Amino acid sequence: MRDEHITTIGRCYACKRTFGFIPATVTTITIDPDTGLPPGMTVLGTQREPTAEALARSVEETVCPDCVNRARRFAESAQPSALQFETWSRGTPDGD
Repeated sequence: MRDEHITTIGRCYACKRTFGFIPATVTTITIDPDTGLPPGMTVLGTQREPTAEALARSVEETVCPDCVNRARRFAESAQPSALQFETWSRGTPDGD
């Protein structure tokens, strides 16, 4: 039980900074080393069903508390209308 509270030094996958953490409590993200993305995520940011091969080769990467907090703040402040594109009026055929 005492081994669960030993502090370890590692790198944050997001910001690449070195930080100390307790392995039992650190936030991790599963990454496919071939793509550098979570399994099932495309380069456009959309989701798809991950392949069995992608899941098998995926590894757990640590994320520092600063990056976790930044991600939470971003998710809370993101507005659906900010991600939509406005349409432009073409005007009338006679040039107005």
